[in-house]
Amino acid sequence: MGKSFSEYIQGDKLVLVDFFAEWCGPCKMMGPVLKELKSRMGDDVVILKIDVDKNPSASQAYRIQSVPTLMLFHNGQIVWRKSGVPSISELEKLVQNHRQPAKN
Repeated sequence: MGKSFSEYIQGDKLVLVDFFAEWCGPCKMMGPVLKELKSRMGDDVVILKIDVDKNPSASQAYRIQSVPTLMLFHNGQIVWRKSGVPSISELEKLVQNHRQPAKN
């Protein structure tokens, strides 16, 4: 069995969470953007998609009022949050700005 949501966001990796709904048009636009981000950033970021209709407790816990809402977590803390559809360049810059320097 995989990690739980809380195990992911408590870790030291950056975790980008996409709160979405199946019925949401703009949410469907996020799929290709997140796929491209993952191909560009690789292991620098973990991307999780949370369906607000199937996970109402997570939606309530983070006060999700519109979808898509994206949140970036690091060490259990929310370091960025935005509703709507950000560009791939905005997300890439965001991950680069919050990424930990490589440990030698």
